[in-house]
Amino acid sequence: MHPFRKAVETADMDAVAALLAENVVFTSPVVFKPYEGRAITAAILRAVSQVLEDLTYTREIANPDGRDHAFVFTATVDGKQLTGCDFLHFDEDGRIDDFMVMVRPLSAARALSEAMGARFEQIAEEAAGAE
Repeated sequence: MHPFRKAVETADMDAVAALLAENVVFTSPVVFKPYEGRAITAAILRAVSQVLEDLTYTREIANPDGRDHAFVFTATVDGKQLTGCDFLHFDEDGRIDDFMVMVRPLSAARALSEAMGARFEQIAEEAAGAE
């Protein structure tokens, strides 16, 4: 099992954060502008781990050199079932330097956006404290 998947499935968010490059770019499924940096990305991922219920990876796809991975998942947010995919790129040191998430359907994406928006002040404070 890939270390990222194992860390997420065991809710070890410190291990997830340790896999992030300092200059990671996180592209949210519900926000137009990407977020840059380990601190904000780790804070977002911690909040997501609290918002998404029953997150289960159902498929893992990797290119032969191991630098690009797609992790397909299912989860529930505010009673709405969603399907999503984490697209990860790993740098030369094996750290995640590009992290993009896509989710469907739209009703679940909206629920995710609302749940995360309600926590954004907390996310920003956590990120500022980690820098």
